[in-house]
This record gives sequence, structure tokens and C-alpha cells, in this order.
Amino acid sequence: MLAEYIYLASASPRRRELLAQIGVPFRTVEADVDESPRAAESPESYVRRLAEHKADAVWARTGDAPVLGADTTVEIDGRILGKPVDEADGVAMLELLSGRTHRVYTAAAVRSSAGLRSQLSRSEVSFRPIEDAERRSYWRTGEPRGKAGGYAIQGYAAVFVSDLKGSYSGVVGLPLFETAALLMAVGVPRWCPR
Repeated sequence: MLAEYIYLASASPRRRELLAQIGVPFRTVEADVDESPRAAESPESYVRRLAEHKADAVWARTGDAPVLGADTTVEIDGRILGKPVDEADGVAMLELLSGRTHRVYTAAAVRSSAGLRSQLSRSEVSFRPIEDAERRSYWRTGEPRGKAGGYAIQGYAAVFVSDLKGSYSGVVGLPLFETAALLMAVGVPRWCPR
């Protein structure tokens, strides 16, 4: 049986845009979950746990259509970089990423009457060196606020990226290949005009 729509357990405009890009009909319901990493939790486990928790949280409130949850994090030197809390934090994150390669992990999870399934996307992003004045100028654009790792690859930060291996959509926040596979497995159509 095909689902007419899904719930997207996210307030992210980027995830809405990506899901719309592949023509999946959806309704947005924000999942209010604690996004704190656990002690010694790997980035892979962290994003998978959060994506699954978001899908489960919305499923518990709705339960009438499949729910898609997703989460993204940036990792460098074994350290998870969440969303910057202020300018100093955002500038420090960019300093850490400057001239180096980091990993971006995004998990997608689907909860439906058939159970819970999830998949993980892993990408490597290399930044060119970024001078302090440019890091501060970028912060002042407002773009890094609320973004894992303190940057948005689909925005102004695209000028920092010298190389990308993996999923561009995964770095943005929703790996479309993995998401489509999960949705197809539970009978969710794609390429549906709205």
C-alpha cells in the first residue's frame, strides 16, 4: 500500500527543499528532542540515534503515516562539532576546519507501521585555508547560526570547499540516495507533483 504523504520530523528549510526536490509529498512536524551527544558516542552512532529518536517522537504523536527523521554532524579529530553557540564558537570551528578535511555524517530514519529503518551517509569535505578576518566576516552574514560545524555548504561557505567526496545532499542535511531507498522500502512514492 502506497502512503499518500509522510511526516518530516524537522523544522529545517533545507530538508524541506531536498525532500521536495525528489517529489515526496510531506507534512512538517517538528521533533523536540535533546540533541546532546552522549559520553564517548561516535559521530555515526550520534546522528543515527538522533534521526531515529526524531522519527520515533513524531510517530508517537501521529502514527498515521511514515515519519522521516534526519540528523547531521561534523567531525574532525574525533570531535563532534555541533551548532555554534556564539560568534567565538563559530569562528573557532572554522579555524579548526580551515585548510583541512573533515567528515560530515548524516543519518536518515523512517518509522512506519513496518518498524524503524535507518541509513547513514558519510562524506569528506576539504576546506581551503580561511583567514581570521574572513571567518569573522562569514559569521556576520548570519549563515553559520544553527548549522552543524558552523557552516552551510549550499550557501556562502561554498567558497571554502576545495573538495567533496560523498553526498552533497548529505552535507546539506538529507542524503537523498539513502532517503529515497528508505522511503521506497515502506511504499512512499517519489516524483509526485504537488
